Amino acid sequence: MNTLINALARTGLLKQDFSYHVVRASMVLIFVFFGYQKWFNYEAQVLIPYISHGPLIFWLYPVFGIRGASWFLGVSEWLFGTLLFIGFWNKRMGVLGALGSVATFVGTVTIIPFMPDGWAASAGGFPAMAGNVPFLMKDVVLLAVSVYLLKEDVARVLADGRATQVKQGRRALA
Repeated sequence: MNTLINALARTGLLKQDFSYHVVRASMVLIFVFFGYQKWFNYEAQVLIPYISHGPLIFWLYPVFGIRGASWFLGVSEWLFGTLLFIGFWNKRMGVLGALGSVATFVGTVTIIPFMPDGWAASAGGFPAMAGNVPFLMKDVVLLAVSVYLLKEDVARVLADGRATQVKQGRRALA
């Protein structure tokens, strides 16, 4: 086991920012691919039970219609993915992307208790997932990842601000 652990340590897994960058890159990919789907009618139709029962997103249909709601979500997902991507270099933009990501997954996670037939009655109901609920459960993890990126980006913006203040203080003393 020690040999395996030492080999993994030499791969770069322990570099300070490695996991942060992997998490950020995976979120960018998720937003790119899920956002892409929203441009097509098949996805607009698939979203009907989700949006219709979402306590935070139900308003999309009266405002935009079925296709418009799907396009709105696609634009939002591409915007948040782009901001997360820019966040590799600009942490302030990363904060905006992470906030959008948090909002996205709060919106989807809150659908879970309201999804009709989401709990298998034949298995005693909750916690036996059925129908669309298992698909939505992944968003619990994506929400946690979004909160992690938000925390990291806010901390990095604050650290950059403190470093700038220290540099300015040194210049003033010189």
